[in-house]
Amino acid sequence: MTPPEPIALYGRDYKRDPYKLYRRMRDSGPVHRVRFPSGVCAWLVTGYAAAHETLNDDRLGKNHSLGNEKWRRRASIMPEPQHSQLQVHLLHQDPPRHTMMRRLITDAFAPRRVEAMRPRLQQLADALVNALPTRGTVDLVAGFAARFPFQVLAEVIGLPADLAVRFRREWGKVVQPVGPTDPARPAYEALLRGLQGYIAEVVAHKRSEAGEDLLSKLVLARDAGELSQEELDSIVFQLLVAGQEPVTNQITTALMTLLRCPAHLTHLRDHPELLPRAVDELLRYDSAFELTTWRFFAEDSDLHGTTVPAGDSVIVSLCAANRDSQRFPDADTPDFDRSPNPHLAFGQGIHFCPGAVLARIELQVAIGTLVNRLRGLRLAVPDEQIEWIPAVLGRGVHDLPVFYNERA
Repeated sequence: MTPPEPIALYGRDYKRDPYKLYRRMRDSGPVHRVRFPSGVCAWLVTGYAAAHETLNDDRLGKNHSLGNEKWRRRASIMPEPQHSQLQVHLLHQDPPRHTMMRRLITDAFAPRRVEAMRPRLQQLADALVNALPTRGTVDLVAGFAARFPFQVLAEVIGLPADLAVRFRREWGKVVQPVGPTDPARPAYEALLRGLQGYIAEVVAHKRSEAGEDLLSKLVLARDAGELSQEELDSIVFQLLVAGQEPVTNQITTALMTLLRCPAHLTHLRDHPELLPRAVDELLRYDSAFELTTWRFFAEDSDLHGTTVPAGDSVIVSLCAANRDSQRFPDADTPDFDRSPNPHLAFGQGIHFCPGAVLARIELQVAIGTLVNRLRGLRLAVPDEQIEWIPAVLGRGVHDLPVFYNERA
């Protein structure tokens, strides 16, 4: 049978509000053929039950070697040699390799360890707010959201201060597709080379000055033969990019929700005990992880009533699942009293985000600090002027101009 005409998952209107489209897709079935800006087509899973089952389906693998030739022609956006050198991290591995690699990083993100860092995270957040004007208009992305998560990450993984200050935020954009014929391709490749050079410096530094931190542990694992050089570089790449850019984006999506619902912002400020539950609801309501990365069947397989050819990419819409009214009553309305809240913002199954506990604490500290210290917080421009990033898998805003009456 001829596959259905793919649904386009891109464009300014789509990125501003994908939920109308997701609602229509859920209503018509759990699996849909979609197309991304690069021309890559995939099978998208939208409903909560189907998403939960797919994320736990051991027939689906993450390793890119499972992708068929049709997928490879369009989806290998990152050019060689970087694709081979930076794309063999945990998100693209299957057991048993995935199990071993994940074990190397989980201690650094253990709940008790990151909870003990909460006072330090509060210090970092307060310092950033202290550097803002006492009142007026600021961009909360440049002034806070783009800086706080990286400062936290640097301390968690053991990135030395002199190297941390040299990390360029635009390196985090290398996960946004730039096709081979795109005019921006040369600049994209230059960013990749710059990031590779930076990773090499980090590895060299940790090899000469090893400590008790995660980066040192990974370098020692490479030197002991547990990791290949490509796996080491890829994990460092994943930590530096996936470890902070999504948190930056999640801070912005959460703030956009609160700024669009001033009553919720005021209620949260007046009832700080709601913060943990509110953060989980903000994660459910508008997640920075909009879509998962690729998964593949090794052979033609049934996926919730749809036959998916071997090697075609399967992607789960976490945002669509989290707004499924079959699982969450009044799903399109934020409810800070929602409990339980089994959202899928951090995924599910063996690829559940290992930094989920840290991310929750970062968001609690960030949102709590901004809501409580920036009095009279509101958008400084009309909502329709806010530009959402055109990332394929993620959600967030480029800039977030706000006005506040007083900095407490």
